[in-house]
Amino acid sequence: MKLLSFIHQGRETWGAVVGDGVVDLGKARPQQPTLADYIASGDYLQAAQHVEGLPVVGKLADISYLPVIPRPEKIVCAVRNYMDHHQEVLAAGMQRELSEFPPIFLRVWRSQTAHNQPIVRPPVSESLDWEGELAVIIGKGGRNIPESQAYEHIAGYACYNDGSVREWQFHAKQIASGKNFESTGGFGPWMVTADEIAPGRELKLETRLNGEVVQSSHTGHMIFSIPRLINYASTIFTLTPGDVFITGTPAGVGWSKKPPRFMKPGDLCEVEIEGIGVLSNPIVQQD
Repeated sequence: MKLLSFIHQGRETWGAVVGDGVVDLGKARPQQPTLADYIASGDYLQAAQHVEGLPVVGKLADISYLPVIPRPEKIVCAVRNYMDHHQEVLAAGMQRELSEFPPIFLRVWRSQTAHNQPIVRPPVSESLDWEGELAVIIGKGGRNIPESQAYEHIAGYACYNDGSVREWQFHAKQIASGKNFESTGGFGPWMVTADEIAPGRELKLETRLNGEVVQSSHTGHMIFSIPRLINYASTIFTLTPGDVFITGTPAGVGWSKKPPRFMKPGDLCEVEIEGIGVLSNPIVQQD
């Protein structure tokens, strides 16, 4: 099932994709005002039954999307989690040793933007780079989650563009400042529930800039697996339903190119992941 957050008749709501339209489950289930609430209840496991008999309120082509989880408590991001990306970082002259443990940082929810909504280039830098990534949405919270049980805690998967302001990312060894500019992280268009994607399935991932393929890989190339990321992060803090993991990007980022190439106003960046869909974001300049 595909679940999403969107705006309908001027209010934030959430629902399910049915054909080429969307059903407003937020209106039908007022006890769960957000998709995160629905996930926390565990009811999302019966989403197919919950849409039965409900009307389609709009076409997917016409709705105004929100980030899949508009205000997650935590957005946990993996750093250099694809071997080919690690190698391109080394080739670009940055000395970065492979870590024994997963390097992670946190994004804030205001740094996100939705499918078909703009990624915003800030006025302080032109070095806005793309990073196509697989997003994992937590369904069942917990602390100290064993790797062997990690997939039981996943509600679903989505596309993410971890838009990065490289100049600010390199201000210090801690990269989070370049990863948290408002409206730079595309998240969408929807979440595909975990029952539709087998645990550990290798998914093709492709990023396109103005139709040109700039990244092409698959999730089997991750250095640290999804269960390892969940285990590691949950050792530090309690995971809650609706938390989001961004699992790293493969080779092909603009910063590594010679000369470097970045997203600019007027561009269109797309992230496509097999079995999930296509996330599309125009690039605009911040006023």
